[in-house]
Amino acid sequence: MTDAESSPAPASDAAAAFDPPAWRSPLAWSVLLGTFAIGVVIDIATKYWAFRTVAGRPVDLVYEEVVGNVGYPLPRHEGVRALPFDLLDFHLVLNHGAVFGIGQRRRMVFVLFTLIAVGVALAVFTRWTRASQRWVHVGLGLILAGGIGNLYDRIRYGAVRDFLHMLPRWELPFGWRWPGNSSGEVFPWVFNVADVLLLAGMGILLIWMNRTDRKDAKAG
Repeated sequence: MTDAESSPAPASDAAAAFDPPAWRSPLAWSVLLGTFAIGVVIDIATKYWAFRTVAGRPVDLVYEEVVGNVGYPLPRHEGVRALPFDLLDFHLVLNHGAVFGIGQRRRMVFVLFTLIAVGVALAVFTRWTRASQRWVHVGLGLILAGGIGNLYDRIRYGAVRDFLHMLPRWELPFGWRWPGNSSGEVFPWVFNVADVLLLAGMGILLIWMNRTDRKDAKAG
């Protein structure tokens, strides 16, 4: 036996064998796709429930009537108080833009952006994560679920269904207003579960990238 044959494998090779790339791990795929599936189901189910009950009667949306119609009328209804102390109301809104109503009337831009974001998330999973990084895979699954949940609405209804309104009767001090918004509420935007999933997933990824940068800095 030669010295090369008897010498132990390099540490990097041993580490790679112990913790392979995520795309080679069935468990990593299960975490990613399981998180994605659960998130999409919860998002679509809650939207369905809200638009069937919150307005006092079912609200049926027709794509041809909704798409491009920023002023599409929803039934007049009072917000349903979901949490005490005015922490959360259920209130129906159609959003033709992105998260929190950004970029109205740009539906196809956001459809394209969502498809690109899905591709990027899958690329991050397959190229830059390891099998052991479960929380990163959860974060990517949340981003995929949020993106696909809202993409489904844009394709199916022509707009995104929102119904969560935080702090509905909390006012900004001194008569202040948010730029581009006439409301004086602390949080005037209405959102949905998909938006929450997107923000949670991005938060997890930011924490992961920050920790990775710190480890690289220490190693350097």
